[in-house]
Amino acid sequence: MRALVLSVPAPIEGGPLRCETRPVPSPNAGEILVRVSACGVCRTDLHIVEGELPLVSSPIVPGHQVVGRVESAGGGATRFRPGERVGLAWLRGTCGACAPCRRGRENLCERAVFTGYHADGGFADYAVAPEAFAYAIPPAFSDAEAAPLLCAGIIGYRALKRCAVPAGGRLGIYGFGASAHVTLQVARARGLDVFVCTREPSHRELARRLGAAWVGDVGDAMPLPTDGTILFAPVGELVPLALRNLARGGTLALAGIYMTPVPALEYERDLFYERSVTSVTANTRADGAELLAEAARIPIRPATTTFPLEDANRALALLKRGGFAGAGVLLTGEGSRV
Repeated sequence: MRALVLSVPAPIEGGPLRCETRPVPSPNAGEILVRVSACGVCRTDLHIVEGELPLVSSPIVPGHQVVGRVESAGGGATRFRPGERVGLAWLRGTCGACAPCRRGRENLCERAVFTGYHADGGFADYAVAPEAFAYAIPPAFSDAEAAPLLCAGIIGYRALKRCAVPAGGRLGIYGFGASAHVTLQVARARGLDVFVCTREPSHRELARRLGAAWVGDVGDAMPLPTDGTILFAPVGELVPLALRNLARGGTLALAGIYMTPVPALEYERDLFYERSVTSVTANTRADGAELLAEAARIPIRPATTTFPLEDANRALALLKRGGFAGAGVLLTGEGSRV
């Protein structure tokens, strides 16, 4: 099988992902082998490839928005039948015993492991994963449409919950990539007005097409204070700006796994009147199931730009410079090369 492998982090422009031929892996007990058909490219993948997140396993196959069909199962794995379509997301495993796990907050498990980070992910023809952390994919979506829902969609969904915008309220969004464009569709389906600040003209146009009530550049003042805001861009300098556009009692959710330094905040200007700042850390499996069900009901229509698997470096380079609107997705074709 083909696999795009990272051995040493480096700027994406240098093509650090190398295409290798590997044996098809075998699933262990409780695991499934998935023939990959599509895998979304995520900014987290870029952070791993370029070293902004420390490399914890090397070499590693990135990719954690995986859609494919079950090829086979290890001992005791009976949840899915061969041929069923499944999705694999960032959260790959938890201990199930620590305090966060017992309280339904498995995303905070101190021993959590992640797809494409601790174990090989979906930038390959095949991937292995625990069946307990796989998702059934609703038939409403094509493979390419489903892929970005598995991280971009789930993280945006959790961020939307964390910023707690009331019914009929206003949601602010900074940055308009894969996650934001799915979140906007969920918010509009719930009747929220959405204000979007993003630097790329093509991203602003997509936000308008998807029903944003107002769209501007990242430095623009929003027309009204927002009841909640999500910062998708990994730019710490935007935190004070987002807080200044936030209504009294509102919450700013920071949705990235990585962020540049946040400047000093002024208490009265930025935080007083019970404004809150919260981070978003991974997701629970319940978040994923809820998002996929709601996305199918709406239905969400992700905007995707597709690339052959071998073009993973180019796809991530375009993502880095805002070279496409919506989500990028790698396609494996038949996905059957061995």
